[in-house]
Amino acid sequence: MAWFMQQTPIMQALLATLFTWFVTALGAAIGLYGRPLSRNTLRGFLGFASGVMIAASFWSLLDPAIAMSEDGPLPAWLPAAIGFVLGGLFLWIVDRILPHIHPGFGSGHPEGLKTTWQRSTLLVLAITLHNIPEGLAVGVAFGAAAAGLDAATVTSAIALAIGIGIQNFPEGAAVALPLRAAGLDRFKSFMWGQASGMVEPVAGVLGAALVLLARPLLPYALAFAAGAMIYVVAEELIPESHREGHTHMATAGVMFGFTVMMILDVALG
Repeated sequence: MAWFMQQTPIMQALLATLFTWFVTALGAAIGLYGRPLSRNTLRGFLGFASGVMIAASFWSLLDPAIAMSEDGPLPAWLPAAIGFVLGGLFLWIVDRILPHIHPGFGSGHPEGLKTTWQRSTLLVLAITLHNIPEGLAVGVAFGAAAAGLDAATVTSAIALAIGIGIQNFPEGAAVALPLRAAGLDRFKSFMWGQASGMVEPVAGVLGAALVLLARPLLPYALAFAAGAMIYVVAEELIPESHREGHTHMATAGVMFGFTVMMILDVALG
């Protein structure tokens, strides 16, 4: 831990998002090579991921964003509100443009611009799209901690990375299993499944670098990441966890995931 604390914020963000990428790969591997996961278990995992992201959006991102704006020229809530809306709007635009298929339990229909890309590519693009705000959130959190503000600390950024990593485990399985069902062999399904998490280190380093270069953007950047994550939860994770009914497991997953992330952030932050 002491060695990690001595690293630059950009290196900390890189190491943290490499961890979240590794957990994505682990989930893909266990999902493919372990015992098959039932649909009910997948519902619970998707609900858990939703709970983690909702809690992280407030305690790790929005709350520090509001605290950082208290001494500024604008009302404390305004930068957070602007960043939050812009984060959701950004994901909405990308969702409408980038061709992809949500890896749900049904057959699914391509979204975004029309394309002749294979179904496997569209499935990977969907998860990759969702991993962008997760990596960005971790990177921005480490960049905010480097600014020396009381509202953001390295330990709270670590807590966020752990929470994102935990919820990446079911995401790895959620992309690898549909690829396997679509006809790819186990190795290719695993490789594509883990590759969907590669965007997180890129987004993490970019997020940390941006806020270090422009400290006034910190509240907006934190809230932007929160808005993007909540968009993913509302647009994809919760609807997919409730597909075909049987919502009790998914709801329990949301409650458990929220509790775990809240404990991590409060205890470590």
